[in-house]
Amino acid sequence: MDIERIVLIQPAHQGRIWGKAAGSPYTLMRLASMVPDDIPVEIWDENLGALNYERLNARTLVGISSMTLTIDRARAIATRARQRGSKVVVGGVHATLLPDEVAAWADTVVVGEAYRTWLQIIQDFADDKLQPRYTDEEWAPLGTLAPISERVIRQVDEHRNYWTPSLEITRGCPRNCTFCTAVRVSGKVMRYRPVEQIVEEIERRRIKRFFLTDDNFGLNFRINPDYIEKVFRALAPLPLHSWTTQTELVIAEYPDLLDLARRARLDKFFIGFESINPDNRRDLGGKTKGQVADIKRIVRTIHDHGLNVVGLFVFGFDHDTVEVFEKTWKFIRETEFDGVSVTMLTPFPGTPQRELLIQQGRMLPNVPWSHYDTAHVMFRPALMTAEQLREGYDWLCRRVYSPRAIATRGLRALGRYPFSQARAKAFSSFSTDVGYRNAYAFRNR
Repeated sequence: MDIERIVLIQPAHQGRIWGKAAGSPYTLMRLASMVPDDIPVEIWDENLGALNYERLNARTLVGISSMTLTIDRARAIATRARQRGSKVVVGGVHATLLPDEVAAWADTVVVGEAYRTWLQIIQDFADDKLQPRYTDEEWAPLGTLAPISERVIRQVDEHRNYWTPSLEITRGCPRNCTFCTAVRVSGKVMRYRPVEQIVEEIERRRIKRFFLTDDNFGLNFRINPDYIEKVFRALAPLPLHSWTTQTELVIAEYPDLLDLARRARLDKFFIGFESINPDNRRDLGGKTKGQVADIKRIVRTIHDHGLNVVGLFVFGFDHDTVEVFEKTWKFIRETEFDGVSVTMLTPFPGTPQRELLIQQGRMLPNVPWSHYDTAHVMFRPALMTAEQLREGYDWLCRRVYSPRAIATRGLRALGRYPFSQARAKAFSSFSTDVGYRNAYAFRNR
């Protein structure tokens, strides 16, 4: 069969926010870049607008990448595409964790990363022998991945369509938090991109700021500091405005790397403190012990190096009581975070947390996948009712994401930079909290 085109689709979540979608579809950009040059490939991001199903036919191979949150939407898209005669391949986090469920409505399910199987899928489609399942869980070295192609860069047009481009430097996480899917989707072994490849991609995409999709970039301060130093030194000469990444508390132990991070225009660390209750540490994979005094000291240390901290907190652990919300709000104000994320403990498929809750009969019935946005109650907590968890979470969100609180944190973050950098840093100083406020508000739409 002659392939007319390959269409890669990102199902909608929040749509456009003030004219743009939140983050660029990085996974689809990588997969599209692997498609042979003689085959037309298109990326359709439903967040940017309605999909034109009339352009699909039996000679179109459709690929959909989806999180659990958007899997119901992915199913609706797949149904429409199959009605047009197209074959539909579905991958992503949810398909990797629950492949049998997805197989009920997709022609093909991709388990794992797809970088070793994608070209074979394309060839099998052309030969009319597409298989029901392809598995790639060998965790390919990142240095072997195809670079983002020029045709993909032109087509996606990140500067026009997205607020924050995405980038990847490392992948994998050796932690094993009971509620996290990262180790089950990206593997326990940390993998690294060649430094020169990172620089080349930033320059070709002409991006001035980005968010790292890495599962735990900051852990490498401890396990591979030489690599981190090379990355920072390579990025320092580039005309970047700012970039942000997820990390954990260990970065405070490496003052020299923090200084290099600032020179490389890294301006914001997203740190998973998760809980200020030390009794919850068993569920946190060794990232934090929930000691308030230690957290405050670490945040001050990072601030002393001119870097900002976004505190990430999760509610609903088994040792949480109704008092946790007021205590966390007091702690947030005292610690002077530069941004804050507060979320519900969400038992995603494939996690030990979910398996335990199912065994204990604590999962709430008939909760749709679309509610797996970390802002809905999924289960009955151990030391409060589901309604108390919901009410306490809403109470905290109203305070954390009030205009006054956002302005206070944003101005404080902006104040860490010299006046000459104010214009370049203004967006990143406020965008994180505004984005989290919008995500919380989206729950009620």
